[in-house]
Amino acid sequence: MTFSLVLMGLTIHVLVWEKLPDWGTWFTKLIERLPAPLAYLYSAWHCPYCFGFWIALALQLLTGVYTLPELAALTETFALAGTIMAMSLDALVTALLIMVGSLTLRALALPAIKGFELTQTFKASMSQAQSTQEQQHDNT
Repeated sequence: MTFSLVLMGLTIHVLVWEKLPDWGTWFTKLIERLPAPLAYLYSAWHCPYCFGFWIALALQLLTGVYTLPELAALTETFALAGTIMAMSLDALVTALLIMVGSLTLRALALPAIKGFELTQTFKASMSQAQSTQEQQHDNT
């Protein structure tokens, strides 16, 4: 098993649906100007599984890499029909792994963000307490 397609697909998913929309208004305006069918695909493919399937097929065609290289044997056995079966099955597996990766990133992000916020709050309160102590010291 190789995770190349999974990592590429997950990276593209995070970039397109989680990062680019936060990088100013240009990306949102670009999506709004797309023809209706493409704008629909953007909203419909927000799901990491749906997106994962289609990006896996595209990446397979571009790179020739499979998540499960053993499926390539179907081409030898069933010719073109085997290639279609192999690519479809591999894309389904890749999509599942992209979805699991996306869910894992989200699960890890919440405690990380909460921990960061608590640390910032603690540092701010320590800074404020130190300032208060310095002011009291100066007044005496």
